[in-house]
Amino acid sequence: MVPTYFRRELRDRVLQRRSRPRTLICSLRAFFVLPRAFVIPAKAGIQYAAARQFDCDVSGILDRPPLRAMTAEQRSRMTATLSKADLRTAALAKRDALSDEQRAAAAQAMAKHGVPFAILPGMVVSGYSPIRSEIDPAPLMRKLAEQGAKLALPAVLSRGKSLAFRAWSPDDRLMLGPLGILEPSPAAEELIPDVMLIPLAGFDRQGHRIGYGAGHYDFTLAHLRKAKAITAVGTAFSVQEIKAVPALPHDVALDYVLTEKKVFDFRS
Repeated sequence: MVPTYFRRELRDRVLQRRSRPRTLICSLRAFFVLPRAFVIPAKAGIQYAAARQFDCDVSGILDRPPLRAMTAEQRSRMTATLSKADLRTAALAKRDALSDEQRAAAAQAMAKHGVPFAILPGMVVSGYSPIRSEIDPAPLMRKLAEQGAKLALPAVLSRGKSLAFRAWSPDDRLMLGPLGILEPSPAAEELIPDVMLIPLAGFDRQGHRIGYGAGHYDFTLAHLRKAKAITAVGTAFSVQEIKAVPALPHDVALDYVLTEKKVFDFRS
């Protein structure tokens, strides 16, 4: 009979090999826009890819060390991550359930509320090209442009780096970026926003935001705020409000959240 220690070592090696294909598949699903039959829809963008990667990360928990072998900080981070995943799924389901008419009306209502601070001439306001069922910031951005704001949209340069922001006006044509999101041309002027409109999956009344799991906006805000003060404004449907977000130390809180029903001010 094969010695026990040898059987255990063989078992461990087999388990390690079994986890590698799943890691590769998760990476491919997160980084490539595949045909609809291969899970990721053709209109997928950075947020969708990030969400798919987050799902893969959660499913890979079985390959991690047992909970009893983790530190208290690791256990806390895992609990918060799993809670965020559940909250994200529930909030996105509510957002997806809205009709096209409800989304269009909400975007107009949010624009009518506007932002609760003065827009100075030349102030740079960045928005985003909505994907999936995100609220459309275009009506609000047009209103801010009429008040003297200079508009910009984000561009994805590479994973793990700060987003770039390129000048844009409502009449400009956009091009598909590397992850399937509409972006201004690379020839457009790069700007650093004074105000950043940020899409989200969910938010609470403490200013905490649930994104799509990749941390792009948290990283970008932390990086750009080293150069200048930036006002972070979340945009969402009212149905995306949740009771409490399990925030982690690296999460950047919002200054405001705009919905079709209310403007939330978290500065105090």
